[in-house]
Amino acid sequence: MGDDIQSHTTQSHTTQSHTTQSQTQHRGGFGEFGGSSGGLIERTFRERIVLVGMVQAQATSREVEASLDELELLVETAGADPVARLLQRRSAPDPATFVGSGKANAIKAIVAAQDCDTVVFDDELTPAQQFNLEKILGCTALDRTAVILDIFAQNASTVEGKAQVELAQLRYRLPRLRSLAGRYSQQAGGIGTRGPGETQLEVNRRRLLRRIHKLETDLRKVRDHRRTQTKARRRTRNRAVVLVGYTNAGKSSLLNRLTEAEVLVEDRLFATLDATTRRLALPGGETVFVTDTVGFVKKLPHQLVTAFQTTLDVVRDADLLVHVVDGTNANPLASIAAVRTVLTEIGAALVPELLVFNKADKATRATRLANLHDGAIAVSAHSGHNIDVLLEAIGQRIRRTTELVELFVPWARGDVVAAVHREGLVSAHQSEELGMRMHAHLEPASVGALDEFVVTHPRDRQALVEPST
Repeated sequence: MGDDIQSHTTQSHTTQSHTTQSQTQHRGGFGEFGGSSGGLIERTFRERIVLVGMVQAQATSREVEASLDELELLVETAGADPVARLLQRRSAPDPATFVGSGKANAIKAIVAAQDCDTVVFDDELTPAQQFNLEKILGCTALDRTAVILDIFAQNASTVEGKAQVELAQLRYRLPRLRSLAGRYSQQAGGIGTRGPGETQLEVNRRRLLRRIHKLETDLRKVRDHRRTQTKARRRTRNRAVVLVGYTNAGKSSLLNRLTEAEVLVEDRLFATLDATTRRLALPGGETVFVTDTVGFVKKLPHQLVTAFQTTLDVVRDADLLVHVVDGTNANPLASIAAVRTVLTEIGAALVPELLVFNKADKATRATRLANLHDGAIAVSAHSGHNIDVLLEAIGQRIRRTTELVELFVPWARGDVVAAVHREGLVSAHQSEELGMRMHAHLEPASVGALDEFVVTHPRDRQALVEPST
């Protein structure tokens, strides 16, 4: 099995000096259970990080380099400094150390030369691989999942968001408690007990399991409450539009432009974590609820997808997904594919999607990309370019979920006329001698309730021609 490692020092840090610290000071990412911030990366000092990627059988060096570029941004967002990068070519990961013992020793030499605190691998490490690597390297070994969890821990602000992040962290840590075995090797007995009692490791495992079960129960209640809200909303004419997309694509900026929501906007990964919902009136008269959701990323940790089910249910239950794509992205198709992969994983692949290429004010390629995708729109959340076109497109897509029917309502039934206006969108109406003839977009349930007043239904003929008003 041939392999090859290439390494280089990150340019922005080559001239920086770094005071040599002892190994005990270079505690690295976890410490016992994370830093004082509640994340997984220690922030009592700026950690120096070595990044490691692997080019496997079906991947190319360019793809892995692009993934490492993103990992570098993730590490910087988490509050650490990437100072060196290694790219290894290998047919398959080593079961024990991921990179093989020889290459692990090579990484150890680079860690010593660069005076680094932590090594971050672009692929997920098994608990055994992480344990073995830390023994060889003499410092903390983390993977992409740990970095993303750390960023989420920093950015969660609501009670629900913090609970979801904590649950994901605990699920990640539980199988990795073995790395603390040496630290917690003593056993604790008690008066009246036979034998030495249980190890501190077992105590910690039991405490983590209790906390996990408590968080799962709390989030299950939130999820049940949200499902009840969804059922109540579906009985009204209000529809749900959810903004999805790659992290830092501009979803929060777009929500602010559409609804004046004043959501936090920063040019960094995962700046927005907690979902925000606002009411939006469309040009056709419809009212929809627009929700901004957490951004997606390649190799999104399974722990996060599972823990954030209560939030991601909003995506699955949406009537329309506005898929926001960064028009300045070097590889927008890869970002689109990554988002759609997550949508499939959470059961939202069949929800109608409207592609929107954002940041048209910064790059003309956003318009070119929109022209290559049927029905896509190029907009600028910053300048407001094409926002009116986007609103009209959302209205048209929402109306596709309703049925266009023709009704005739006698003058004596003013309550029915009011109900039609309340339950649907009246696109045309005409006064006649005996009553009001109306063309309206209605939900299937409303069509059934008003069946006695329905004159023409779309199933009766191929097209229902609306009279001019």
